[in-house]
Amino acid sequence: MRHSIPLAGVIIVASMGLSGCAGGLGLTLLGIGASSTASAGINHTLGGIAYKTFTASPDDVHSAARKALSTMGIAVEKDEPNKETGVRQLSGRTRDREINVEVQEVTPRTTRLRVVASQDLVFKDSATATEIIMQTAQALDTIEVAKARAAAAKGSVKTVSARKKAS
Repeated sequence: MRHSIPLAGVIIVASMGLSGCAGGLGLTLLGIGASSTASAGINHTLGGIAYKTFTASPDDVHSAARKALSTMGIAVEKDEPNKETGVRQLSGRTRDREINVEVQEVTPRTTRLRVVASQDLVFKDSATATEIIMQTAQALDTIEVAKARAAAAKGSVKTVSARKKAS
């Protein structure tokens, strides 16, 4: 009878023989796809940049990003559009991190958010960048709910006035 060795076991054993940073490669490969659902849809570059595209206007995403930074206790030091690219740039600081947020219009109803949390010139904090995006998504949900309620209230006012005209 022949025994088969699972591929995951081969990767783990093979990665144990490697030295330095490469030793964790096998375990990192095993972790692909095992991210939490809370950060679903958030992408990362190898340089530690986190980004996500929202189906919302640039103004709404900008407002939500400002709210997210405020919620996290990050004071916005700069908030201005880049005249050449049209990208809205927000930046702030914590004790030991520089935060840069870019809000870029893809279409009038689609916006890309890019976040970099730098510890220094070399090291990036992708966990903080991810949390800023998640907080932005929560703030955006609040904005969308408020807009929906306002639209519903406006619709019911029209309905009431239409009934009064009809009677």
